[in-house]
Amino acid sequence: MITLKKLATLPKGTKVRKCLRLLESFQNKLRLNQSIDKDYLEGLIAILLGEVDDPLIRSKLLEINLEEEILWPLSDALFLLQQSLNIERGDWDFEEREEGKGERQTYPFTLVLDRLRSPFNVGSIFRTAESFGVEQIYLVEPSAAPSHPRAIRSGRGCQEEIPYQSVEEGELIELLRGRPLFALESGGEAITTFEFPQEGVAIIGSEELGVSPAMLAAAERSLGRVTIPLYGRKGSLNVSVAFGILMSTWFNQVNQREY
Repeated sequence: MITLKKLATLPKGTKVRKCLRLLESFQNKLRLNQSIDKDYLEGLIAILLGEVDDPLIRSKLLEINLEEEILWPLSDALFLLQQSLNIERGDWDFEEREEGKGERQTYPFTLVLDRLRSPFNVGSIFRTAESFGVEQIYLVEPSAAPSHPRAIRSGRGCQEEIPYQSVEEGELIELLRGRPLFALESGGEAITTFEFPQEGVAIIGSEELGVSPAMLAAAERSLGRVTIPLYGRKGSLNVSVAFGILMSTWFNQVNQREY
């Protein structure tokens, strides 16, 4: 790690960016409950206070009291510094809090992703599906690949937890014949009153077109369609957000029946 004396001699722009990276490393250590060099951190803050004019950033830096809780004011100061330097962070750049629970518990829930085009959405859906115990995922071809780099980033490794398979539409309909099917689509029964099956298959349509006619017909021959009532002017949700609402409702309804 660069010495504070050396750091102070760098050109202003380089100095501030180097301080930013060093503060990020301190934040990561604090998140992991690792020890930090408080004297070095204090020196970094002093250097930044000598270079930064923005009053909001300065106030956040001054809130970092080394004898009290450091992480939150440090995180605020970092965010403001990144904004001031026009450093845009992707959603996958944030080290989100995770609470592992050991062996994964699965439920007889199967998911069909019907021609999703966004790798980010595919990865996000895998992550939610993993959290709610989805047992199997089918992707109707052509869909964005779960192995796409953006899907891997947003999925945070959950593609390794859930078996998945890409299948042609006709083959998949035959494969699922006789199983309880329902589609998340407009014009159906409200999610608050829909009776979810103990085990079954949820079909999620593409971002632009929704569920395909063939997959929707298969759902209508079984349990039909379920709809999330919306009250905003736009009348739509991101597909991964809608899926999260669906899975939370399905999961909770099934678990309530068991008690």
